[in-house]
Amino acid sequence: MTGGTMHIRRMGESALLAEVPDARAAVELYGRLRVDTPEWVVELVPAACTVLLVFDCERIGASQAGAWLAATAAWARGARSTSRHESEPPAPASVAADPRTRSGAVSPSEPVEILARYDGPDLGEVAALLGIGVDEVVHRHTGQLWTSAFIGFAPGFAYLMGEHEPLTVPRRETPRTAVPAGSIALAAGFCGIYPRASPGGWHLIGTTEARLWDVGRAQPALLAPGTRVRFVRER
Repeated sequence: MTGGTMHIRRMGESALLAEVPDARAAVELYGRLRVDTPEWVVELVPAACTVLLVFDCERIGASQAGAWLAATAAWARGARSTSRHESEPPAPASVAADPRTRSGAVSPSEPVEILARYDGPDLGEVAALLGIGVDEVVHRHTGQLWTSAFIGFAPGFAYLMGEHEPLTVPRRETPRTAVPAGSIALAAGFCGIYPRASPGGWHLIGTTEARLWDVGRAQPALLAPGTRVRFVRER
């Protein structure tokens, strides 16, 4: 994590909510928790500034689950400060005795490439808000890797966080009652792609034919949390 304090809250009998300072810290924590995840972890659900840990309360108690969560978060902070990204996080003694972990569940993968047409109706307005030209908006958008921080708003709608923050614009003052499916949009520090037609208040900068949500796939969401994304301009 990038720093700051993490707070852990109980959420019923079988879940803990980790509250972190910002989306970047949530992405980092979520990524670390997915490495060698113990089998008693039922689900990990990232959000803007939180990660929900759902655990099997018949196999482990909340205090032990919380100890693993805190130890992993502490390791992530230490790894960032010392650049020891290849070593494994230490597990607390109460949890380390269980060797049954999903070792290797997460492996580096190539970014998902999204072919984009930069034909959005708000492209000029975004350029004006940033004080740059339209070509520079496109250059900044395609020139960095994005990471799916979490899914929200609609099935398959991924909140994408960029490596840098050169495209931060506010939401539109007046939301649209209908945004076409496949619209690529910016707002509040995130990029998103509308998986289906819906109302929306983000600035539309382009379109794509990519299918963001497909129940026929093993993983319905194309851009599941943790997925890296690169936008490629369609010529």
